[in-house]
Amino acid sequence: MVEELGPSRYEAPADKQHLNLLSAFHYVGAGLAIVGLGFLALHYALLGTVMNDPAAWAGHPAPPPPGFFDMFKWFYAVFGAWLGSSFLLNLLAGIYLRARKHRTFCIVVAGTNCMHMPLGTILGIFTIIVLVRDSVRATFQTRADTAPLA
Repeated sequence: MVEELGPSRYEAPADKQHLNLLSAFHYVGAGLAIVGLGFLALHYALLGTVMNDPAAWAGHPAPPPPGFFDMFKWFYAVFGAWLGSSFLLNLLAGIYLRARKHRTFCIVVAGTNCMHMPLGTILGIFTIIVLVRDSVRATFQTRADTAPLA
């Protein structure tokens, strides 16, 4: 039915609704990444305070060895980078889905969201399902064809 009416003049109402919902959920995913970054920063501050405070270990027979907390800094750096990139990618994907641009980028972001169990996995799978539809592909292609060159 999409080919008969021409993709430039027709966007299925269901496709429009699904893309708008996916865009909103990508914004939610970006917000959850920010919350995760806040939790990670709080955890780092609390653990760093406890591990580096000699008074906290005064009564214990075996305090942690010097430099023990240093190996945890890599953990915080890796997960901080992962959450930061997740924030940025989901924010961009939400913007691009709403504008019907950069379909391939949105599919790649959906694939990376699948690593965020369980909510990101659901979002990633549904995003991929919607973006591989021929009618949605035509909508994205039409937007790319009619966009003014800057």
